[in-house]
Amino acid sequence: MKNFKKILGVGILAVASLIVIAADHIDAPVVQGGTSDITDFYAFQGENTNNLVFVANLQGLLSPTATASAAFDEDVMIEFNIDNTGDNIEDLVIQAVPRNGKMYIIGPVAPSQTGINSTITAETSKDVLGVKITSYGMDAMVETKNGISAFAGPRDDPFFMDFAQYSAIIGGTATSFNNPGSDTFAGTNVMSVVVEVPKAMIGGSGTINTWVESKRKQ
Repeated sequence: MKNFKKILGVGILAVASLIVIAADHIDAPVVQGGTSDITDFYAFQGENTNNLVFVANLQGLLSPTATASAAFDEDVMIEFNIDNTGDNIEDLVIQAVPRNGKMYIIGPVAPSQTGINSTITAETSKDVLGVKITSYGMDAMVETKNGISAFAGPRDDPFFMDFAQYSAIIGGTATSFNNPGSDTFAGTNVMSVVVEVPKAMIGGSGTINTWVESKRKQ
């Protein structure tokens, strides 16, 4: 068993049939630019409306050159937390653990403990979905097991932000954004983990709280 301690969490209230987004591209110095730095979290209904999709993006502002050598940190676990009872405590977790060129997905499963520390929860290999991490410039590789699908690898940063215009508004030299604006993140990439699961595995009454954390091995 490996123990992990929280580095960064991004929280959002999610209604199962809606798209929810949390973004945080500029972080505290302890994680900014590091392999545990979360840039975005998305949760939305899948193309198959019986499924939910969870997306965590890390290591933002990667140039194409940097993306070619970027990798998931094997000492960092990505953990999706799901509260299906409304008490803001995780009832289920989906854990993503990189090892030797693969991303191993565990869950949704009840955590062995809640809060800032986590333990890998898989008891046997039957509980684990392994997907080969897609290399930069290659077609996405997706694996499916027991109704759960997963992808891991570099993707174009989907978040749009006109940071220069935002700075002008904050500085008082502009009053609104331009249409169209200028995407500060155009041409940059992130390291992405995507997990699609049946809603039946999530439970609850149709509304959940969900958040994502990156946790470093201690």
